[in-house]
Amino acid sequence: MPDPARSHGKVAIVTGAARGIGEAIAERLAGEGARVLLVDLLPEVEETARRLGQVALIRSVTDRDAGQAMADAALAVFGRIDILVNNAGIGGSKRLAESDDALIDRFIDTNLAAVLRVTRAVLAHLPRPGGRIVNISSIFGITGYPGTTAYAVAKAGIAQFTRQLAGELAPEGIRVNAVAPGLIATPMTAGHMQNALYRRLMVEGTPMERPGTPADIAGPVAFLASDDAAFVTGAVLPVDGGFLAARHGRV
Repeated sequence: MPDPARSHGKVAIVTGAARGIGEAIAERLAGEGARVLLVDLLPEVEETARRLGQVALIRSVTDRDAGQAMADAALAVFGRIDILVNNAGIGGSKRLAESDDALIDRFIDTNLAAVLRVTRAVLAHLPRPGGRIVNISSIFGITGYPGTTAYAVAKAGIAQFTRQLAGELAPEGIRVNAVAPGLIATPMTAGHMQNALYRRLMVEGTPMERPGTPADIAGPVAFLASDDAAFVTGAVLPVDGGFLAARHGRV
């Protein structure tokens, strides 16, 4: 159960928060007492924020000034920023031979470069000590999966970015960690679930024999953003129902 006092008084920015994993993260942090700026390019983020009693910003993370816009909005409303959750991203990559320049650029920019730019802009406003950054990587950034080249490379970059930044910022008292989800049932993965090969490899290959839910990711993110993880930095935590540990279903 969420601890309603664990993030009390903290201010968090959550990107990609209109629905799916980002919505669940925002809801969990708000439920633990945080004030949250929900950021998404989808207008429905405003309805999500209203439901949670929080604040929305309609913005694409790929805008070059998106990070500064987020920082300005959070500071204007809440007066501070304690937590940044880099969740926004896209799926639906292809094999390298089928990936044109536009596709490669889109995945690398949205899923990797935008995270660096947003973090750079928000970083100046995080408290020292006490700032927390949680990035969303993927198990496909840890292990290979056919037909996901640009996506997987970008998510592997997020994992390394997490480790790199954790080392740089630890002396300043800022912790940087990542969660690497496995198969999570969201609007982004709904189409893939209709693919027989994908279901066989991902669902039947997950020892817990089910997809995860957005709430399954929100809990670990809230932990990494909390004082309960005070000595945790540079970690990339797989949350995948056992997929990486033992990739098989019922024997």
